[in-house]
Amino acid sequence: MSKTTHHNVHFTPFMITIQTIHLLNKYSNNKTDITMTTNETCVKMILDRWYGSVKNCDTLLNSLTDEQLQKEIAPGKNRGIYLLGHLIAVHDDMLVLADMGDKLFPEFYEPFLKYADKEIDQIPLVSELRATWDTHCTALRQKFESMNAEKWFEKHTAVSAEDFIKEPHRNKLNILLTRTTHLAYHTGQLVLLK
Repeated sequence: MSKTTHHNVHFTPFMITIQTIHLLNKYSNNKTDITMTTNETCVKMILDRWYGSVKNCDTLLNSLTDEQLQKEIAPGKNRGIYLLGHLIAVHDDMLVLADMGDKLFPEFYEPFLKYADKEIDQIPLVSELRATWDTHCTALRQKFESMNAEKWFEKHTAVSAEDFIKEPHRNKLNILLTRTTHLAYHTGQLVLLK
């Protein structure tokens, strides 16, 4: 990631964007044109990237046949079907981490998080996983859209209140950010099935 240096302070592109928002809010002659707070803008940027990543994965999944998803992404590596189940399980865990409720598909933990691909004989069919993916993405979107910007900056459930005081970046929005990267990584692997 490129950085700009000013008076021995390093700015990432994300920080520069935040600074731009602050300047626009501070110096705008027409304050009514800028209605989003910095937190709302940050949340929107990350949610937009999340939704874009989900859409990219959807498009790819729709282009792959069930037979292609049964194949390994490379010799001796995970199969596409496993990666799809893994993504559902990771996203399901996000509900608990972001304090949005219980997992919708707790039965996915064992075959897709606890164990590696091919260590468990019985996993859902590709058609079942596709339907579960769609259901889960819709449920996540509804939960995300019901949260206001300030809620995203609250601590996630895997950090103590004491640690959160020292490390406020360990918040719900950071969970979404890391899961967006995770989704993009595995989508890149699924491309290898084409």
